[in-house]
Amino acid sequence: MEIKLWKKPKNCTIVEGFPGFGLVGTIASEFLIEHLKTEQIGKIIFNDMPAMVAIHENKIVEPLGIFYNSKYNVVILHAITAATHYEWEMSNTIAKIASDLNVKEIISLEGVGSGEDSEGSRVFYYTNNEKNAKIFDKIGIPKLNEGIIMGVTGAVLLRIDKIPISCLFAETHSNLPDSKAAAKIVEALDKYLGMDLDYKPLLEQAQKFEEKLKTILKKSQEAQEISDKKKLSYFG
Repeated sequence: MEIKLWKKPKNCTIVEGFPGFGLVGTIASEFLIEHLKTEQIGKIIFNDMPAMVAIHENKIVEPLGIFYNSKYNVVILHAITAATHYEWEMSNTIAKIASDLNVKEIISLEGVGSGEDSEGSRVFYYTNNEKNAKIFDKIGIPKLNEGIIMGVTGAVLLRIDKIPISCLFAETHSNLPDSKAAAKIVEALDKYLGMDLDYKPLLEQAQKFEEKLKTILKKSQEAQEISDKKKLSYFG
């Protein structure tokens, strides 16, 4: 993986969202990019990915884009491409970005499956930093006492130990894109970082976000399957 950064803000907070259960992290990070004043400051180039790019509203959607909001000094790592089989490498890449920017904290946004029937989506936190845990407790977000954390977030928690890491988990009852769960996680992040962000438009634009991401991820998966078949044909 290659990191290209054409701006390097220091002492910032990284917020990352990868495609996972309910696409919560991807939807939430995309909403942050659209509703905060952000600029793209870099991207991650991953040569093992299919040579495919999505176009939305006449603009290229980076598979792994890096965006920055100067008001809150937040760097947003937005991924529309899953890092399946490359989680360890991605965690090393995030660690490199964090080191280059001398970040204060890494915040992961995730969806977690729930078998319970509850009204709306509950949000839980995990953090390896006692000071940050007190902030979450103060704003009324319960801690995640039991759970299995997989994917990029799991790799980040295991590989990065010198930087405060916090995770926000929103319950979702479906593996389909869940904008309601994403809205809950944005609300929790807003309280934690004090951004005064209106998350209600995310609910209003739920269908738009969900259809857009479903289309992009479906095409990405199709391209990956074609790429895998070509690789097999070389060895078969």
